[in-house]
Amino acid sequence: MTTLLKQNIASHISLSDTEMEGFCNLFQHKTIQKKSFLLREGEVCKFEGFVTKGLFRVYHIDKNGLEQILYFAIENWWITDIDSFTNESPSQLFIEAIEDSEVLVISKKDKEFAYSNLPKIEKLFRVMTQKTHVALQRRMIDNLSKTAESRYIEFLEKYPKLVQRLSNIQIAAYLGITNVFLSNIRKKIAVRK
Repeated sequence: MTTLLKQNIASHISLSDTEMEGFCNLFQHKTIQKKSFLLREGEVCKFEGFVTKGLFRVYHIDKNGLEQILYFAIENWWITDIDSFTNESPSQLFIEAIEDSEVLVISKKDKEFAYSNLPKIEKLFRVMTQKTHVALQRRMIDNLSKTAESRYIEFLEKYPKLVQRLSNIQIAAYLGITNVFLSNIRKKIAVRK
């Protein structure tokens, strides 16, 4: 169950077998059925998770009742509401399984334990936080400076396997456009080919 987690960790930092086992043993396995929630708005996020199977969407509902997808998480991706988890405050996000999914979760207490007893783990989360920050910054710049069509084309190129697992409505919510607008973009692209 932890093989994928161990591979992910090893891609960021080097741990001894003992350190790796000690850290991985702090995670608990959860199975989440399709359309079930790992987190709901208003709850305090008490975990950081690592997806071992399936697909999640992390989203917010705006004041007009529209869904705004921050990101998707598939196998080998980390998932949490970092604001709620860090500050122990009510979440503004939903984390919902789009498919039957499995996730390994670590609590804040166990993560702090790892920081104290396995110093390399702080480096692991620092490196991952930096990579996440870079990705979010690039996404913000793209949303401010690129057309919806170019964002859609880049999404297709960057996540070809993910696109096959999502509905057009979900992709539109991620891109910040309506499903109708996305359909128009797809038609325009098809005509050009």
